Amino acid sequence: MAALLTGAVMLLVSPWLVLLAAALATGAGVLALRRVRVEGDPGWVVIDEFAGQWLALVALPGPSVLGLVAAFALFRVLDIAKPGPVGWADRQHGIFGIMMDDVIAGAIVAVVLGVVRLAWPRLLG
Repeated sequence: MAALLTGAVMLLVSPWLVLLAAALATGAGVLALRRVRVEGDPGWVVIDEFAGQWLALVALPGPSVLGLVAAFALFRVLDIAKPGPVGWADRQHGIFGIMMDDVIAGAIVAVVLGVVRLAWPRLLG
């Protein structure tokens, strides 16, 4: 929820800011996880969730209630169910597996929301 709220604030400025933040969070997560050398996906690591949720918001033109709810719900469903490439990334060992399942889930949500925006331009914002 913290990632959603901070992402909504960034959306007020620009979707590009959210994309930049997602990229920086992904890079910072990789660097931080390299230093602590964790195995598996420890529950205390949340930077991957921030990166994925922020990436999910990139397709929104601004922080509308429906858009934020859709981005949050779709991201959580993909993060929990881990279908297709999300599950594949989650099964990878080390830093890649920890970070990329959430980044891939966020990217999928961004594509879905982008398609929805093309089909129904006023629906999400």
